[in-house]
Amino acid sequence: MAKDTGGLRARLRVPPGGVRLADHDTRATPGAPDGKTRARADTEHVRERLAGLQERLFAQSTAGDPRRLLLVLQGTDTSGKGGTVKHVATGLNPTGVRVTAFKAPTEQERRHPFLWRIRQALPGPGEIGVFDRSHYEDVLVARVHDLVPRGVWTRRYGVINRFEQSLADEGCTIVKVFLHIGYEEQRRRLLARLDNPAKHWKFTEGDLAERALWPAYRQAYEAVLERCSTDSAPWYLVPADRKWYRNWAVARLLLEHLELMDPRYPAADFDVPAARAALLRTDAEAPPASGGASAH
Repeated sequence: MAKDTGGLRARLRVPPGGVRLADHDTRATPGAPDGKTRARADTEHVRERLAGLQERLFAQSTAGDPRRLLLVLQGTDTSGKGGTVKHVATGLNPTGVRVTAFKAPTEQERRHPFLWRIRQALPGPGEIGVFDRSHYEDVLVARVHDLVPRGVWTRRYGVINRFEQSLADEGCTIVKVFLHIGYEEQRRRLLARLDNPAKHWKFTEGDLAERALWPAYRQAYEAVLERCSTDSAPWYLVPADRKWYRNWAVARLLLEHLELMDPRYPAADFDVPAARAALLRTDAEAPPASGGASAH
């Protein structure tokens, strides 16, 4: 049996004032069951519960309930955003999940305000949306690579906070997760990609250039965690060196938030006994189905 997490949201939530990432062990497993095997078994159990809650969330949207959930995954290269999506979304109904992986903006997207492409990918009522990278790239990559003046990306923190507050006001629960991977673990994962021909497609020379900017990215992430962790859309810091823990923790965070949303199957807006009686009466009056061998 898994340990009582005591509320993983409370354990992993970034505190007011932000964090110093160097003070957080990337191999830690706060709140986890004892050992990898038990954690994986608990993850399977959580997936089953997630599937049930997802169905109820979608069902209540058919009655006009606007609530939905958005999972935002951020982290440096190899932190496991794609792997997290694959493991956590397993068992969910794909028709109710909307996954978007944000790359560098296209020429068309650059013609719009930076939140324009984000708005196009938001989940609808009853859906679970997953962002593999997100609007935070515009205060991370834009800052580290000097893509826009300092005054521009600095103002974006406030724009993001107001945007996320508006989503929360409209019934969207936002779960923002920073996958905290260590410098040495990233090196190991990059080497694993280089040493395996089946993984070469995952590697680009740009990965090395980005790794050289590790201190700048760490500073940028600390600013994001400090300035954009609000009551309506807090950040959660998930140690990500151990993949089994990463998957378990994100699944648990989703479960806790969905349980708080407490989706319900909507009550029927018709006379159920009358509909049942009509169905049985129709069946009784219907002619028998044709069948058997044809006559010649």
